[in-house]
Amino acid sequence: MKRAIYPGSFDPVTFGHLDMIERSAKMVDELTVAILVNHAKNPLFSIEERVKMLEEMTDHLSNVTIQSFDGLTIDYARSIGANIIVRGLRAVTDFEYELQIAQTNRIVNPEIDTMFLTTSLEYAYLSSTIVKEIASYGGDISKFVPLQLMERIYAKYDKNKE
Repeated sequence: MKRAIYPGSFDPVTFGHLDMIERSAKMVDELTVAILVNHAKNPLFSIEERVKMLEEMTDHLSNVTIQSFDGLTIDYARSIGANIIVRGLRAVTDFEYELQIAQTNRIVNPEIDTMFLTTSLEYAYLSSTIVKEIASYGGDISKFVPLQLMERIYAKYDKNKE
């Protein structure tokens, strides 16, 4: 059985993330979208909110589950029996960073491989950081995130203004 994880912060989930989830879900038997609890960052959405949003956006994919984790991705992958880590590449700069992590992970656990997928061209520029920046100024994010999530994103910034 091919079991993979697609780790990330997904704060917030974008069309680029969803594209990667859909594409990688077709390549494996089971895909776990693994939301990292990153204590070094101050996220816009709580872990629970991100899990809920991703569950809503992937409920049509029967082989996809959403979970959160704390710690090293390689350790989490091993703990759930995943033998593939899915990573998306937008640009050459992503590749250098991701390659270093993949090679390190391979030394830590040679049973787990990293599968790189290039981002679909229409999402090559897109990141959660860009979405948050635009939304913080009330800009139009409809081309970057599902309509169901837009109100939640804008609401986070409205609360911050009060």
